[in-house]
Amino acid sequence: MSLYQSMVSVIEQKIAPLAGSIGQQKYVIAIRDGFLAALPFMIIGSFMLVFIFPPFDADTQWGFARGWLNFSLKYRAELMLPFNLSMGVMTFFISVGIGASMGKHYKLDPIMTGLLAFMAFLIVAAPYKDDHISTQYFSGQGIFTAIITAIYASEMYALLKRKNITIRLPKEVPTGVARSFEILIPVVIIVATLHPLNLLVESMTGMIIPEAIMHLLAPLVSASDSLPAILLSVLLCQILWFAGIHGALIVTGIMNPFWMTNLALNQTALATGAPLPHIYLQGFWDHYLLIGGVGSTLPLAFLLLRSKAIHLRTIGKMGVVPSFFNINEPILFGAPIIMNPVFFLPFILVPMINATFAWTATKLGWVAQVVSMTPWTTPAPIGASWAANWALSPVIMCLICMVLSAAMYYPFLKAYERTLLKQEEDKQANELALNS
Repeated sequence: MSLYQSMVSVIEQKIAPLAGSIGQQKYVIAIRDGFLAALPFMIIGSFMLVFIFPPFDADTQWGFARGWLNFSLKYRAELMLPFNLSMGVMTFFISVGIGASMGKHYKLDPIMTGLLAFMAFLIVAAPYKDDHISTQYFSGQGIFTAIITAIYASEMYALLKRKNITIRLPKEVPTGVARSFEILIPVVIIVATLHPLNLLVESMTGMIIPEAIMHLLAPLVSASDSLPAILLSVLLCQILWFAGIHGALIVTGIMNPFWMTNLALNQTALATGAPLPHIYLQGFWDHYLLIGGVGSTLPLAFLLLRSKAIHLRTIGKMGVVPSFFNINEPILFGAPIIMNPVFFLPFILVPMINATFAWTATKLGWVAQVVSMTPWTTPAPIGASWAANWALSPVIMCLICMVLSAAMYYPFLKAYERTLLKQEEDKQANELALNS
C-alpha cells in the first residue's frame, strides 16, 4: 500500500467518522446556529467602524478626509450607538440563537427556549451595582458565558419537559397562554440555581461567573491566536474537505467563540487608540486562507481557464465566477480536487503556507489587523481591506497569497492536465477506429 493510500485509509476510517460525529453533535450545531443568527447584526455593527474611524491619518490636510475625521470626532457618541447595540451586545443574539436551536432539537418552542437562554445569561452576566447594570460582558468577553448558560437553560427546560414537570392548563386555554405558563417552572429553576451560584462564585473568588470563565480560559484564548493554532485549524479543515466532509463548518464552529472574543478586544483597542492585540480572526481566515473557497482555489480557477484539457477548461469557466465569491464546489467536485491524489499536497499546503506568510507579515506590523466582520462571500481583496478598516496592506497581502497559490498549484495542474490529455487522445483514437 502506497503512502497516499495509507493516508486516505486513515482519513476515511478514523478522522472522517470522528469529524462527522462532531459535526452532528447537538451542541456544536447549536453554537454554530447561534453565531449564524448573530452574524447579520455583527456585520452591520462592524461596518459602522468605517464611519467612526475613517481610514485616514489623523494629521491629514486633505479636505475630504479632514472633514470626515472632524465629523466623526464631533458625532462619535451618536455614531457609536448602532455599533454598541449590535457588536456591543452580540451575546444577546448568540444566546437567543443557541437557545432557539436547542429548542428545535428537543421539539420545544424555539422562541421560549431562546428567551429562557437569554434570561439565564443576563442573570449571571449583568450585575446591578450603583443603580446601573454593567454591560462589560455583553460583547466578546461574555461569549463563553452565553454559550454555557444557553445550553444549561435549554437542557433544564428539556429535562423538566421530559419529566412532565410543568404547569398544565385546560385545553380551552389559548396556546400562547398555555406556553407562557408551561415555561414558568423552568424560569424559576434557572433563577433559583444560577443566581445563588453566581453569588457563591463571587464570594469565593471575588469574580462573577463571566469574569471567572474568562480568567480560566485566558491561556486558551491566547493560544488560539498563535501560528500553531492557525496551522492546526487549517490542516483539519483541509483534510476533512479532501475526504468530502465540510471541514470549514466544523472548524469555524470551534473557533467562532475565540474569534468573536478577540474581535471585540481588537475593536476596543481601536476605539481607545491602543495597539490591536489579535491577528487570527474570521477576516484573516476568510480572506487569506480561503481565497476563492477552501483550499484557496481562485488562482487555480484562473489557471484552469487556460488549460489545454477540454474538461479542465470547462470546469474553469463554470467555477471562476462563483470562486470570486468564495464558492468553489464546481472546482472541488468538477476537476475534481476532492479525493484526487494529484491535488492532495497543494490542497493541504497552499492555505497553510499562505497562513504562515500572512501571520508573519501581520505580526511584523506590515499588514493591518482585522477589526470588522465581513460576509464570507466578499471577494478576497475587497474583504481583506474591509475587515482591516479599508487599509491597503491587506489587499497587497491577499494578492501575494494568490500568486503563491497559483505558483504552488501550477505544477500539479500540469501533471494532471497531461493525464487528461492522454485520456482525450485515447478517446479520440478509439472513436476514429470505430468510425473507420
